[in-house]
Amino acid sequence: MSDHSAFQSFAAPAKINLFLHVTGRRADGYHELQTVFRLLDFHDTLHIRVTMDGKISRSSGNSTVAEEDDLVIRAARLLQQHSQCSQGAEIAIEKRIPMGGGLGGGSSDAASTLLALNHLWQLGLRRDELQKLGVQLGADVPVFIFGRNAWAEGIGDQLQAVSLEPKHYLVITPAVHVSTAEIFTNRELTRNTNPTTIAAFSREAFSGRLYSGMLHNDLESVVFRHYPAVAACMTWLSSFAPARMSGSGASVFAEFASLDEAKAAYDAMP
Repeated sequence: MSDHSAFQSFAAPAKINLFLHVTGRRADGYHELQTVFRLLDFHDTLHIRVTMDGKISRSSGNSTVAEEDDLVIRAARLLQQHSQCSQGAEIAIEKRIPMGGGLGGGSSDAASTLLALNHLWQLGLRRDELQKLGVQLGADVPVFIFGRNAWAEGIGDQLQAVSLEPKHYLVITPAVHVSTAEIFTNRELTRNTNPTTIAAFSREAFSGRLYSGMLHNDLESVVFRHYPAVAACMTWLSSFAPARMSGSGASVFAEFASLDEAKAAYDAMP
């Protein structure tokens, strides 16, 4: 009998932040945020098979990241330790989501690892239990375990599902890597935006003022000053449709009413 199962595949979707307000800073250094996460139908793919030797390993993926720093490996080992599971796993990753792009690729991969191994190892942990594990890996991990478009508060881990109209997006990731830690520790960052509400977000979104009213991304001004390539992408994209930066960048996105309009902007890219 083989000590390895067959590989099974699991999607790890990208996200964008429709807005991102920094409302305060906690004593532990984390920032209080308000944001809406929108999950996209663009994803990495994880291929995972169970092993009986208890080892956690990767067979492909980001070769420039040491295994001890790889969020997928860390997620698998955290779940294994938490559950006292004796089984292991071999994990291969097909990357499509750009690293350092503000689209949550690493966090999504970690979340999908927790969800997949909870299923494959037959652990029976609830999603809220997995979310508590996930936040130990990163503030964005819980929303991908939550698995729905969500209003988020706290450090991004207090989640409430929101209903969003279908939209088409063009997402551009310039060839720069923005350090999230660098942006959040920058002295120029606004950290005292007045809190808003889900009701206010809904009014802005459904009245067409999501990109022109009270909602914004507090990180944009700092990123644009220090990463001119991101600012240039934003300026170009804004000439076609309302645009915003996702997370701490470097990705910027524009919202279109139709796929044809989004494709027309894509075709016009320099």
